[in-house]
Amino acid sequence: MKITELQKEKRPLLSFEIFPPKPDYPLETIYQTLEGLKDLAPDFISVTYGAGGGNRERTVEIASHVKKEYKIEALAHLTCRGHLREEIKEISRRLAEEGIENVLALRGDPPQEQPVVKSDFTYARELVEYLRDRESFCIGAAAYPEGHPETPDKRKELAYLKEKVEAGVDFLITQLAFDNRLIYDFLDRLAGVGINCPVFIGVMPVYNTRQIRRITALCGATIPPKLNALLEKYEDAPADAEQAGLDFAVEQIADLWAQNVDGIHLYTMNKARQTREILRRLKN
Repeated sequence: MKITELQKEKRPLLSFEIFPPKPDYPLETIYQTLEGLKDLAPDFISVTYGAGGGNRERTVEIASHVKKEYKIEALAHLTCRGHLREEIKEISRRLAEEGIENVLALRGDPPQEQPVVKSDFTYARELVEYLRDRESFCIGAAAYPEGHPETPDKRKELAYLKEKVEAGVDFLITQLAFDNRLIYDFLDRLAGVGINCPVFIGVMPVYNTRQIRRITALCGATIPPKLNALLEKYEDAPADAEQAGLDFAVEQIADLWAQNVDGIHLYTMNKARQTREILRRLKN
């Protein structure tokens, strides 16, 4: 079922994001994670796509496994940087053959420490247009509550996002943000420019202090004072830092649910136990 159809039947949706193991790790590791997540009844599970398409075969295989074995809708990430049209045509054909109806269309990052390869696409909007003309996917795209790190002008970023939506995007998933006030302001700004498709809020629990500082530095997300104080307090106490991160995620999601957002997209970091703990506490 397409995610937009799911959203008509239920609100808010709950979804998980997982990433394929590196090529030198067995696929069974991610299937073990999925075994720990499946009975939490997410509305869909998204499967990421490596830089430059490095994990694309595994993305297709895992997304197919989610849909066929667990009977959970799958959202396959698809990036266009470093790909020719014929490559995108083949990948999208395989996804359609596997019964995958939902695709997250992204620009993506080039593979690290590899030469730049020829690409027929420059922006995610071009990938959205290509997919819309060829396939019947339900197409999602990324949105950045605090602005894209490469486009500091937020008005220009919103204009680009509107162009992407008008090219054929059915729903948006936001980059992580820890301050819900920034998220609500962003949703207001979307409405102000006429973007009214479903928006699922990306939430990333903090499991590792150094890791989250690295991630936020790359994506441009800010760490609010309350969370930063916790990170500093438990910088040398990993177990305590993880627990504080779980506490913060539970509080953030509860507030988002109370505001009746379209959905929560939980970046699980392939951590089933911690994901289960978050949802257990939210239901109590």
